[in-house]
Amino acid sequence: MSWDRNIVIKSQAELALMREAGRVNALALATVREMIGPGVATADLDAAAEEVIRKHGGIPVFKGYPGAYPFPATLCISVNEELVHGFPSKRRLKVGDVVSVDCGTLLGGFVGDAAFTVGVGEVSAQARRLIEVTEHALQVGIAQMRVGNRTGDVSAAIQQYVESNGFHVTHEYTGHGVGQQMHEGPQVPNYGAPGRGVVLRPGMTIALEPMVLVGTPRTRVMPDQWTVVSVDGSLTAHSEHTVAVTEADPWILTLP
Repeated sequence: MSWDRNIVIKSQAELALMREAGRVNALALATVREMIGPGVATADLDAAAEEVIRKHGGIPVFKGYPGAYPFPATLCISVNEELVHGFPSKRRLKVGDVVSVDCGTLLGGFVGDAAFTVGVGEVSAQARRLIEVTEHALQVGIAQMRVGNRTGDVSAAIQQYVESNGFHVTHEYTGHGVGQQMHEGPQVPNYGAPGRGVVLRPGMTIALEPMVLVGTPRTRVMPDQWTVVSVDGSLTAHSEHTVAVTEADPWILTLP
């Protein structure tokens, strides 16, 4: 599929449905954030998120998502060198870990997709800075989500901010349009050139997701065929919101 040919413009009514999906997704992520701490098993985080989503009438959109084999969980939980697509398991978090949590909710026929990264207890100064830069890179990208800008303006802003702070963005995984499908057009990489790419129009909805690495932009996929890690084992972070382009300011659909 060419994602750039699969751009779906949403009506105001459809954006309202996406906002509700995003709200429930945010509740699931907020529940998980409160639970994270030393000794907590990542499988317990996953179970809690699924309970919140289903309680509100939603469906965990990641669960069963096709790939080498269907994704087995509600959340992607990626720890330390794991950038994205990590599996929840019996693994227990420990002080100093850097944990990225990605969640998607299908509700009312539309998807909300968001992620955050947090440290477990006291983390290193480098880890704190990595998390801060990744979170702010998302805000820098969102600020470019305005009518008449291009996807390249968003991508370039994220890349420039991250690299100016001494970190790296992956070139292998991207942000993407989202709506009734989890992956729609356009693709929005975390690197690029301003003035290029698809022109942003009202009603476009995009999951922006800076994926930031300490030591290298290069990644590899683990033998489980899902988990993506930095090739040098250095720390990583991931931050994401689903954002709508409007005639006014960008509308973050996955806030609490």
